[in-house]
Amino acid sequence: MDIAVIGSNMVDLITYVDSMPKEGETLEASSFEMGCGGKGANQAVAAAKMGSEVLMLSKVGADMFGDNTIANFKKYEIDTTYVEKVNGIASGVAPIFVDHDSNNRILIVKGANQHLLPADIDRAASKIKQCKLMVLQLEISLETVYHAIDFGRQHGIPVVLNPAPATKDLDFKSVCKCDFFIPNESELEILTGMPVTTKEEVREASLFLVKKGVKQVIVTMGRQGVLWASESTVGHVEAHDVGAVDTTGAGDAFIGCFAHEYVQTGNLKESIKQASAYAAWSVTKRGTQTSYPNRLDFMNWKI
Repeated sequence: MDIAVIGSNMVDLITYVDSMPKEGETLEASSFEMGCGGKGANQAVAAAKMGSEVLMLSKVGADMFGDNTIANFKKYEIDTTYVEKVNGIASGVAPIFVDHDSNNRILIVKGANQHLLPADIDRAASKIKQCKLMVLQLEISLETVYHAIDFGRQHGIPVVLNPAPATKDLDFKSVCKCDFFIPNESELEILTGMPVTTKEEVREASLFLVKKGVKQVIVTMGRQGVLWASESTVGHVEAHDVGAVDTTGAGDAFIGCFAHEYVQTGNLKESIKQASAYAAWSVTKRGTQTSYPNRLDFMNWKI
């Protein structure tokens, strides 16, 4: 087993609009799509599409959405032993609005995701220990995230933490135990309280986290590319110039591909480059998981 993803799943309810409605305004939307999403699930699917063996830990509702989510994981050959149903609780959903310029607005209803507990990690311990990397996000309880981080540290499993959705309640003592901390620029702003409107400001905010003890900060910045910082180095990868159609799930595409590449090569810079290109591919198509290429298509893609 290559990667353990411990985190969320959602049903994406995607509405495409020409412009976002103002307060009290009703607009007609051009189209609607429904698909499987959630940050954890997206990252797991991206890694699996790239060829990694993935173990998923998550909770779904005992409803039609839950059945569909489990079937979707299995379609990508993701190990669903610990994707479990919670009776009496709805599956998580994410209403998403995408405008004509490919900008998005997202709401999440965690639903069953809130019921993924530290005890679930302990029950899956034997399988998680077989993994080479652990990937976490913040659409589950912080208590469970912290327990997973401690589990990874205890058993020598490198940990990737995607602090999304960002919260100021995040305990940086736990963050400093992670090997890779991957926010986008808006999450970086929330977590540091510093401006991030330029690359230099992103650099300063990233180094602020490094000085607090975060080992490796990797910031995805959309059209501005990717910046990473540690005690020993600061680097930057330019964004790929593509025609963006829908940016939803691009950050998850990056993390899933990064996790796959890093497990395979151990090369940080090359993993970031590959993940940046993979995320660029994803924004050229609608949806989240459906926009992620498999490894063969990705390797044959010429930007």
